[in-house]
Amino acid sequence: MDNGDPLLLQRPSVNPYFSAAGLVRDRLCWDLNIESWRSRERLKRLKDKFKGEKAVILCNGPSLNKVDFDLLNGKCYTFGLNKVNLLFSRTSFRPSCVVAVNSLVLEQNAEFYNSTDLPLFLDSVAFVKKWVKAGDNKCFLHSTSFQKFARDCSISINQGFTVTYVAMQLAFHLGFRDVALVGCDHSFATKGPANKTVESGKEDLSHFDPTYFSGGVKWQLPDIFESEISYGRAKRVYEAYNRKIVNCTEGGYLEVFDRVGLESFLSSK
Repeated sequence: MDNGDPLLLQRPSVNPYFSAAGLVRDRLCWDLNIESWRSRERLKRLKDKFKGEKAVILCNGPSLNKVDFDLLNGKCYTFGLNKVNLLFSRTSFRPSCVVAVNSLVLEQNAEFYNSTDLPLFLDSVAFVKKWVKAGDNKCFLHSTSFQKFARDCSISINQGFTVTYVAMQLAFHLGFRDVALVGCDHSFATKGPANKTVESGKEDLSHFDPTYFSGGVKWQLPDIFESEISYGRAKRVYEAYNRKIVNCTEGGYLEVFDRVGLESFLSSK
């Protein structure tokens, strides 16, 4: 599955006792919160609900603007990510659910998360920090630093340096057999050290909407290298269970997954 990843073994060592203590403390703090039990029960009820079906993950790259959303409307389950709501003024399309785990995104987009009726999968920090209130349409996820693909998201998930990886874990949890990516350019116009928090410029050229991160709001620069490791991990797990992830993005630089046209993916059995 995922044992002995040589790239992970090259990371700087940390004190295992401090690391383990922090993980246990974090786990207990969330488990003692009543909302953790509500979210866990919702996630358990969703396990394998869509077994054998197809899903599409809508990533945040500029190429998302090239997607024909009429192909998706009512045709299959779709995962919207982060600020996918910025599309809503341009199209009648609405994703089946929305996934967000980055703290900066959760705080910045809290108004939408608190007002929408769409099903939401959000990192628990959104509830703990009181940015997002509880609701029947929300499942709060516990994130762990363990570098492992979560086949059961009711326990914990790993963020894997990209919300797309979280959506892949949720798609597996929900039972989807075939999963496609669109809008996954796997490149960013803004350059700088991976994971560094920076202030945005006047407009955003790295995402599908120029206001995605703009006007001086903070965001974290992407970690392309670690994201690709996470994608490779997801691919191995899916294939081990006779499932598949494909890349239906128009253009871009992600070559971890086989490339397939979106229409072909949707029409194939």
